[in-house]
Amino acid sequence: MGNKLIGIDIGGTSVKIGVLDINGSIIQKWEIKTRKENKGINVVSDIWKSINAELTWNEINNEVIGIGVGAPGFVSQQTGMVYEAVNIGWKNYRLKEKLQSLTNLPVFVENDANLAALGENWKGAGNNTNDIIVITLGTGVGSGIIANGELLSGINGTAGEIGHIIVDRNGLPCNCRRRGCLDTIASGPGVVYKAMKVIEKYPTSDLAKFYESEGDITSKDVFQLARKGNQLCQGIVKDITDILGYAIAAVSSVTNPSKILIGGGLSNSEEQLLDAVNISFEKYSLPRVFQSCKLEIAKLGNDAGIIGAAYLVKKLKQSST
Repeated sequence: MGNKLIGIDIGGTSVKIGVLDINGSIIQKWEIKTRKENKGINVVSDIWKSINAELTWNEINNEVIGIGVGAPGFVSQQTGMVYEAVNIGWKNYRLKEKLQSLTNLPVFVENDANLAALGENWKGAGNNTNDIIVITLGTGVGSGIIANGELLSGINGTAGEIGHIIVDRNGLPCNCRRRGCLDTIASGPGVVYKAMKVIEKYPTSDLAKFYESEGDITSKDVFQLARKGNQLCQGIVKDITDILGYAIAAVSSVTNPSKILIGGGLSNSEEQLLDAVNISFEKYSLPRVFQSCKLEIAKLGNDAGIIGAAYLVKKLKQSST
């Protein structure tokens, strides 16, 4: 009987791969580059070559229970199909079928943000909470929702996409082909866009001078400058966290979670971000929803996806036996 799990987290820049034990402890982990050329045709074969290079034949065939894999975009756990992953170039891509045929191992597929939610709830700040929302703020806004102890997937794997709640009907175009999604505002690029618009409006400001001297500005810069007292950056952070809190309040009125975790690159600002979001979350929430829910920073960082992928294998293998 095998006792190892392989967790894979496919991202637009890199693929994270981990070997974990049955209790969710990482035995070894590594990354490979995501080769997106030719619509990502080489990604799956690259993953299998890398696993073969890191593990022995005996380990793969006798010790590995199965492989869990997360992919960005719209994913069906039931079919293992990635309907669309814009950052990689996949459309109606049979991820489970392709990886399973190479490995001859059971393969379980889910959206990457959903797996991050499973990972955080299993081994991170979630502490196996029955009702929880996990949000990742990075190049986009990813999210996973667990309700009554079960991951929400929906009829075709599209449930829990908080990043695609429209919060500004006249807002920026989103890669989902609509406008004004939270994804365009509360993400790293969304923060930078907002900062650039402020710089255009106030070309002689300290913020504009910072941009001119550095030749660039990042979301991290905006939060750091806000922390140091820059009023324009404080205004940007306030606007973005207000919208984020509004969206969280809307979703929470449906799922009534006991905990909400925020992770991803923007969460590196930790208390600054958390305090601001909590203020707007309280402002827009039903009082009973807010009073029973706690906002926290996620703990697992980049490991959340591979840990969640391993958990998916463990759970689905157990339920099938």
